[in-house]
Amino acid sequence: MRTGSGGHSGGMVSIRDVAERAGVSVATVSNSINRPDRVSDSTRDRVLAVIDELGYVRSESARQLRTGHSRMVALLVLDIANPFFVDVAGGVEDATRAQDLGLMLCNSGQDEDAEALYLSLFAEQRVRGVLVTPADVAGRNLDSFRRHGIPHVLVDRELDVELGCSVSVDDVSGGAMAVGHLIQTGHTRIAYVSGPARLTQCRDRHEGALRALRNAGMDESVLSVLEVPSLDVASGRDAGARVLGMRNRPTAVFCANDLLALGVLQAMFSAGVRVPQEMALIGYDDIEFAAAAAVPLTSVRQPAFRMGRTAAELLLNETSGDPHTHERVVFEPELVVRASTLIDRS
Repeated sequence: MRTGSGGHSGGMVSIRDVAERAGVSVATVSNSINRPDRVSDSTRDRVLAVIDELGYVRSESARQLRTGHSRMVALLVLDIANPFFVDVAGGVEDATRAQDLGLMLCNSGQDEDAEALYLSLFAEQRVRGVLVTPADVAGRNLDSFRRHGIPHVLVDRELDVELGCSVSVDDVSGGAMAVGHLIQTGHTRIAYVSGPARLTQCRDRHEGALRALRNAGMDESVLSVLEVPSLDVASGRDAGARVLGMRNRPTAVFCANDLLALGVLQAMFSAGVRVPQEMALIGYDDIEFAAAAAVPLTSVRQPAFRMGRTAAELLLNETSGDPHTHERVVFEPELVVRASTLIDRS
């Protein structure tokens, strides 16, 4: 309970309380907050002083009922523990904060049912728009969500422009960069540690790896594929142990993301296998920990922050009420070479 110097008490302060104390109408209080150009400076100053005195907080739900849209944007990612998605969220927040909008961050954990639940909640809350990296690659959850008419943008996944905007990276090109680098450094037995094959990113990076082999005139059997259930460090450690147990052990490992690569690196250290002298290693994403690893990790860089900001800007453009044309933005990845693939022969 809050008590002001004028004696107001009794719980939440209403807009009528403010109007009564300021000696103006409810409409004038509303205009002072939402349309200040419609009231004189002196009236607005008086109303704002009373708002501060009484501690009035406007009801977002009531405002939403009047305007028909929210001031919240939702971001649904595959794995909030992955620093890549933290950087994406930073880019989204940079764009939404500039528009005085709030950001709701949710994690599907690569689970299609969790994704469906969150999309349903976003619809119930009538959020202004949704940014999502889909867990349901078949698109059933998004197909159901579209009937609500809420704008959405796909992040780290391409979408037909007839359905909406998307921001992604050319993962086929990225996979080709990674394996092409390993081929150039002399490797002829390579393992690809993939996350769930149902994820488009993992499939595209695999396709890129095969493209690099074909371009080099090498047989696809050069590449051994190890699929793991999750794109995390623990799965990488398990994959590393599997690589070490292979009869014709690879001399290089390409991982679908940096967390997997860091797990493989841990497995190599535990087994006393030197990186890169006995096993070269390359990741994907170029998260901050890649450069700070015990052996700095070669990685394929995605512009995560820029992807998030670009996706949010596309969404805000679509929700602005101005004419909007859907766009499919595809960034090019960049190979960042570090010690995990380079042997000093000097």
